[in-house]
Amino acid sequence: MVKVITYGTYDLLHYGHIRLLERAKALGDYLIVGVTADDFDKRRGKINVQQSLIERIEAVRATGLADEIIVEEYEGQKIDDIRRYDIDIFTVGTDWKGKFDYLNEYCRVVYLERTEGISSSEIRKESHLLKLGLAGESDYLNKVAAESLFVNGVVLTGICTGNAPAMSEQIRKLPCVTKDFDRLLDVSDAVYIHSLPQLHYAQVKEALMRGRHVLCESPLALSREECRELYDIARDRNCVLMDVLRTAYSTAYHRLRLLLKSGAIGKVVSVEATCTSLRGISEQETGETNKLWGSITAWGPTALLPVFQILGKNYTKKEIVTHVLSSDSIYDDFTRIDFVYPDAIASIKVGIGVKSEGELIISGTKGYVYVPAPWWKTDYFEIRYENPTDNRKYFYQLDGEGIRYEFASFAKAVEKNRVNRYIEENISEAICGIMEDYIIRKDVLFIR
Repeated sequence: MVKVITYGTYDLLHYGHIRLLERAKALGDYLIVGVTADDFDKRRGKINVQQSLIERIEAVRATGLADEIIVEEYEGQKIDDIRRYDIDIFTVGTDWKGKFDYLNEYCRVVYLERTEGISSSEIRKESHLLKLGLAGESDYLNKVAAESLFVNGVVLTGICTGNAPAMSEQIRKLPCVTKDFDRLLDVSDAVYIHSLPQLHYAQVKEALMRGRHVLCESPLALSREECRELYDIARDRNCVLMDVLRTAYSTAYHRLRLLLKSGAIGKVVSVEATCTSLRGISEQETGETNKLWGSITAWGPTALLPVFQILGKNYTKKEIVTHVLSSDSIYDDFTRIDFVYPDAIASIKVGIGVKSEGELIISGTKGYVYVPAPWWKTDYFEIRYENPTDNRKYFYQLDGEGIRYEFASFAKAVEKNRVNRYIEENISEAICGIMEDYIIRKDVLFIR
């Protein structure tokens, strides 16, 4: 019996896929098809796959061409599979020609001609084009624009900014560069908002009222009521509204949460998160020193994310201790918030003028999770136990700081008209609530 193996994503299975599988089948007597896992696709740069792994496996099975279907989950698995299944022929399309010549040491390698003019990437790009506008003053939008190029089906249509000279050539060449937010909405299906926190509520509301989908930097608003109102408008207008918190979209952070839910460190009793930078966010993000960004609005949402997602938002007590920049300002350069829960505690430290170790530590009854600085960009974490020989290390690639993953999730939510939330609505509301309490000075102790 001649055994043949091939691999692919098989997203939006089309005629080209079927022809390739037919020719692979004809090479031998038994065909094994490897379908790439979601995480492996991300590591290979395929971050906007439209269908889940189960959907893609079922699509391959429905062709009736595969004698056996396996899942490809890690780099180097092809050699393991060839040995494990006693493979005679490995085959893929000619677009990979030469890439897998090293497998000739283990079996025969055959490159098959692909069907011209058909690809899942082109289908995604042509069928689900999302015209996205950018809004904000930060040169961080240069990075956002660059990352958008990795997501098929997303095209930038313009930017609303007063800071065009600091923008990249890619942004300056957009069809619409304006200071008028309404004008940006005229040319866009959706907007990415990275403006000052004080502007979020009004801009998000205006976009939603005009039927535009919104991806907005957290916090969405500076009060609980405004946050709830925005989500209500999004539902009424049948629009997608999502937070921008890149950490929530990273594979490492997602896996960390799953391990906690499985009881890997027992019962969680403490969460400690620190986010600081010596260069003020007001200066870093706007090129100004007008103190419109404080550490609580700049870093607070990121630090609060694991607290509320792991322990929930029903704390019984909190205390906010904040160091303000001047005697006549409420904009802080360092803030610490302590939470007391019925059966746990949490603490966050955020700063734009004070530097500390930016780590995340989650303590449990069996062990603890350690995520090194900068934990919000993590591709690595450890689970540590009383016996060091039991410790485990986890590595997950993070490309583009998670920005492209946000775009892919957002584009898919718009196309499917269904949001798979990485940040739940009640978490967004809780984050906005902390912003509100800080502004009205509830549970706040100011030091100078």
